Amino acid sequence: MRLALEQARAAETTGDVPIGAVVVGPDGAVVATGRNEREALGDPTAHAEVQAIRAAAAALAHGGAGDGWRLADCTLVVTLEPCAMCAGAIVLARIPRVVFGAWDEKAGAAGSVFDILRERRLNHWVEVYPGVLEEECGALLRGFFAQHR
Repeated sequence: MRLALEQARAAETTGDVPIGAVVVGPDGAVVATGRNEREALGDPTAHAEVQAIRAAAAALAHGGAGDGWRLADCTLVVTLEPCAMCAGAIVLARIPRVVFGAWDEKAGAAGSVFDILRERRLNHWVEVYPGVLEEECGALLRGFFAQHR
């Protein structure tokens, strides 16, 4: 989560909401990182989770390891509860575990507003571990929004 927080702080430098993500392989090694880049790239889908998932899939596909785009043995660590779009990407990437920091009471899709990651009608379910460094993750976001209001 500390690496995800570093990525979140880096997102702030481009005016993006400070959210960071890390994909960790089964051996605990970092496969890829990502951060919000919507403002930097002018791309509404450039959320931290999507950026990290894209980078991890590319790294595993090009490295010859794993099952290409399927991140079936990986864990996604992110500073904020994933939104519906990111939760959908997590399910489609077959990521089995998500660890997140702060809850998103307005748009979260891992248990607060929606629970897409554990939706039994989908073909893949995700283990969710919330609240890791929750106060630090939440404080970073609160500080950002206080400056931008």
